[in-house]
Amino acid sequence: MVLQTLPAAVVVIGLILYTLLAGADFGAGVWQLSAGGGEHGRRIRDHAHHANAPVWEANHVWLILVITVLWTAYPSVFGAVFSTMAIPIFLAALGIVLRGMSYALQNAANARQRRYIDVSFAAASIMTPYMLGSVIGGIAAGHVPPGNALGAEVGSWTNPTSILAGFLAVVTGAFLAAVFLAADAERLREPDLVRAFRARALLAGVVAGGLAIGGLFVVRSDAPLLFDGLTSGWGLVPVVVSGVAGLVAMALVWLSRFTAARLAAALAVAAVIIGWAVAQRPYLLPTTVTIEDAAANDTTMIALIVSLAVGAVVLFPSLALLFRLTLAGRFDPTSEGPPVVPGAPVTRERRKHAAQTAIGFLIAGVVLLTIAEPELAHLFGLIFLLVAMLAGFRAVGPIEIGSRPTPAVSGRSLRSLLRRDR
Repeated sequence: MVLQTLPAAVVVIGLILYTLLAGADFGAGVWQLSAGGGEHGRRIRDHAHHANAPVWEANHVWLILVITVLWTAYPSVFGAVFSTMAIPIFLAALGIVLRGMSYALQNAANARQRRYIDVSFAAASIMTPYMLGSVIGGIAAGHVPPGNALGAEVGSWTNPTSILAGFLAVVTGAFLAAVFLAADAERLREPDLVRAFRARALLAGVVAGGLAIGGLFVVRSDAPLLFDGLTSGWGLVPVVVSGVAGLVAMALVWLSRFTAARLAAALAVAAVIIGWAVAQRPYLLPTTVTIEDAAANDTTMIALIVSLAVGAVVLFPSLALLFRLTLAGRFDPTSEGPPVVPGAPVTRERRKHAAQTAIGFLIAGVVLLTIAEPELAHLFGLIFLLVAMLAGFRAVGPIEIGSRPTPAVSGRSLRSLLRRDR
């Protein structure tokens, strides 16, 4: 059962990270659409544009992870979802492509063209999360039956729960974006932008909270099994956590403590996804297909888990470095140089020991997963792979790279580099 369940946990984690990171990027597009005219509106749009620059492509890694793991570990569920939900998934993919194209063209456009590009970018930023949310809502409400394209082509994603989930995805993304952008504006010492995004965060938070509370009545009517899971047992715990974290985030935004508000807002959104997963367990497709029923054979699961562990050693340090530099302001247009990173660099000897530890635990974990048959051995194999992953982070992580001085990059040269890269 451990082998069958772990990929499902990876899918949930991937959904959380995609919602938090890409969701905030989509939310920035919402605020670009509603920024208004004049110089102040242009500064709001430019601030959102520059804040997305270092990470807007990296965030889609998590969507690719979710699709790949679902496809490999639970192929029958993947087939049912992607055939029944073909229309909203296609529209979401179209929105991602349109959004990326619009983003890349913004720096190359004149004033008139920029207006059309901004509208295109914002429309795609709304359509994509709405469509993805409607897919989640349709699955949660039980509108995806097992089998190839056996669900309603339109009704599966236009039911009340899907519509609720779509709007909730858009609004929570807007809330996350406003909080994150307010924190970035505070770091850049732009008080007018801080006030603008603080007001937007408070507005989006109120709308998101009201939508979530009112949505419970929609779910009770349209998806009673999901409602029961969310309001009783372990499913109630993340719902309460989400509500409390949301109130804390709003209070911190009101007090202009945006760094702490980021964490509270992220917890509030993550708890919603965890609540859905807990309420739906052990089903991947409610009342029809359980995790154990849909799981691929043990050989496939073992290969997938080992691949995830090895890939994580490469992926996570790279992303950790990217977000560390972003949050430290290294990519800010006004940055004149990197801040001093406290702490001594990790020595070569310590990295060597960490690499040896990672290799040893990786070998032991693979052996326990592939040769040993008892379920307990598989559990220890997974634990060993986790230790190998953490040791691998220690061996190749970004601590030394992040503390190494780098040449100062002016705002003008940084913008030209970004344009050339795209």
